[in-house]
Amino acid sequence: MFTGLVQYLAEVTQVRDEPPGKWLVVRAEPFAASAEIGESIAVNGCCLTLVDFDEENLAFQAGPETLSRTNLGQLRAGSQVNLERSLKIGDPLGGHFVTGHVDGQGALLERHEEGDWSTCWFRAPPALTRQMVGKGSVAIDGVSLTLVDVEDQRFSVQLIPHTLAVTTLGKLQAGDAVNLETDLLAKYVERQLRCEA
Repeated sequence: MFTGLVQYLAEVTQVRDEPPGKWLVVRAEPFAASAEIGESIAVNGCCLTLVDFDEENLAFQAGPETLSRTNLGQLRAGSQVNLERSLKIGDPLGGHFVTGHVDGQGALLERHEEGDWSTCWFRAPPALTRQMVGKGSVAIDGVSLTLVDVEDQRFSVQLIPHTLAVTTLGKLQAGDAVNLETDLLAKYVERQLRCEA
C-alpha cells in the first residue's frame, strides 16, 4: 500500500531485456542507503519488488503482465521515474490509498499553463473514467491527485508548482503515456452496483 506522495525522482540507468520481462535499474542514492531485498517500491505508481541494490542503484524485474499494462516498457536509460516506498504501520497517510496495481494507461492530451501551475487533460479508457468523480482521487504515474473534471474518455487535474518540480509530471508532453490507478473505494462501489443490477 502506498500514499501517492512521491518520495524521490530517480533516473533510469539501465534497461535490459530479460525474456519474458525486463531488468530495470534506477539511480536513487537516498533509497539505496536503507534498501532491503524484497521490499516493495512503487515505480511510476507500479508496485515492484527490489531484487538487487548497491550504494547508488536499485534493481527491479518487470514481467510481461507489468510491461503490457504500464508505461515501464517504454523506459530507457536517462528516463525519470517517480519512486515511493510502501507504507508501514504507523506511517502518516498524506495522499490517498494507492495499491500500486496499475489499472491501465492513459496519455496526456493537452496542458494549459497558468503561471507556475498547469491544468492537464488526460485521455483514459471509459472503464476507468466510470470509476472517477470530480474532487475524487486518482494516481497518475504514482502521484496522488485530485480530479477536477471527468468526462467519458478524459479527465483533468491541476498541478501545483511543487508537483511539477519534484515528479515526472512536470516534463510530460502531449501524447506521453501515463500509468493510471483509480480510487480503491470507487472500484468496490462500481462492482457492488454491477452485482445489484
